[in-house]
Amino acid sequence: MPTHEASATMATPLPLPPRDLGRWPTWSRALLSGSATLWLIITLAGQLFFAAYVAKVYGGSAMAGEYERWSKILPRGFDAKDPVGTAMLGLHLLLAVTWVLSGVLQLMPVLRRRAPQLHRWNGRAFIGFALVLAIGGLWLVWVRGGVVGDLSQHLAISVNALLILACATMAWRTARSRQFLAHRRWALRLFVVASGVWFFRVGLMAWMALHRRPLGFDPATFQGPFLTVLALSVYIVLPLLLLQLYLFAKDRGGIALQLSATLAIGVVTLTTTAGTLAAVAGMWLPRMAQ
Repeated sequence: MPTHEASATMATPLPLPPRDLGRWPTWSRALLSGSATLWLIITLAGQLFFAAYVAKVYGGSAMAGEYERWSKILPRGFDAKDPVGTAMLGLHLLLAVTWVLSGVLQLMPVLRRRAPQLHRWNGRAFIGFALVLAIGGLWLVWVRGGVVGDLSQHLAISVNALLILACATMAWRTARSRQFLAHRRWALRLFVVASGVWFFRVGLMAWMALHRRPLGFDPATFQGPFLTVLALSVYIVLPLLLLQLYLFAKDRGGIALQLSATLAIGVVTLTTTAGTLAAVAGMWLPRMAQ
């Protein structure tokens, strides 16, 4: 071999053998999947309790003919001078309960595998309920009025309704075109944005449990910087951002990204758990017992 070729060969560094990561890739994927599953279980359990609360308090009052009890909780609940608005509110509450029940069924993988026909029909109901809830929410805020909060909270709710409409449309279109992977992801996006009202309540109760007082807002007017930040966060930003982080880490992430996503989901799971327990003990159970 010529001298200059030998020198070039010796100067070129040999490729390093791939680093043996052992079981870390498997563990990081398992931790990511497990954290997401735990969060979903806690969220669905909390939503089921919330649905039971709505059915018991509002549905029970309606069945007993005691509609005026709605006004003890909602600023503008039952209004004898506004039968259309009262009926729309009642329909909104009823659909909220049915949407939660439909969502629990739709997010059960065993239903998709063993009863695909039921999964498809329940999926249509899940999307339909979400669409009607979004439109009804906009009507209640901007037409009927009387919703608590300031303009920033109303705008956040409105953007959330538009996100629901967009995600529901995409979930429907991808299902119709048999793009099932994309459909499942749009259905997940629909679930997290349509859960914004529940996230707001749970986030508020977690904050109250942490500080033991209404810090950052006025409970009389239900206005203040904390409620503005909370509304913008849970109605628009955080649920979609966290879901996208999970999907990206699951698809393309390495160990570091998967562990980071797991940590983020873990923090949200702890907050969700604390807020749910505080809501159950401090708000939903006491009202259900009345």
